[in-house]
Amino acid sequence: MRKIEGSMRLSRLIIGLFLVMGLVGCGKKEEKPIKNDEPLVEGERKENAAEIIPLEEGGQKMVVSKGDKVKVEYVGSLEDGTVFDRSKEGNPLVFSVGSRQIIPGFERAVEGMKLNEEKKVNINVENAYGPRREDLVRDLPKSSLPEDLQVEKGKILRLKTEEGRVVMGKVVDIKEDNLAVDFNHPLAGKNLVFEVKVVGIE
Repeated sequence: MRKIEGSMRLSRLIIGLFLVMGLVGCGKKEEKPIKNDEPLVEGERKENAAEIIPLEEGGQKMVVSKGDKVKVEYVGSLEDGTVFDRSKEGNPLVFSVGSRQIIPGFERAVEGMKLNEEKKVNINVENAYGPRREDLVRDLPKSSLPEDLQVEKGKILRLKTEEGRVVMGKVVDIKEDNLAVDFNHPLAGKNLVFEVKVVGIE
């Protein structure tokens, strides 16, 4: 009898556990499988849904966007075809998009380009080095220069301002006591043409 009573108690205990588990299970929301062709609503993330990253391939970013660090090969020329600058082979220009490290027109041209894409862009004066300013041609006393400095027209002088900033100026005229020095950027007032290739995006 004791064995039978013990068996009945054990059976009741097992049945009770199953009932409790069943009640707990009923409280859960039924999870429906996500269909492959079911669109994801913007701002809503569904569990187990695959995340789509169209700008990356195998861990490599494929399209330039603001904030990216990019590597660019380029050739810069004037409208008449005169080349004024180019990147060295194996040593591309590196900059962060949106950091204003380079002229605005060049930065805008690179944003949106794909990895290994090449294109030719025309950049006007306003988006390059700005218009030429006559007020940036200044008279510099000869007495402020070292006595042994040989000065001639066309010479580039590297000068330091009172604030400690280094500026470059070109000697455009030599007077009795002064030098006329042009502090405009050499490419100020000029429209520029660039051939650009994006070789790296981070």
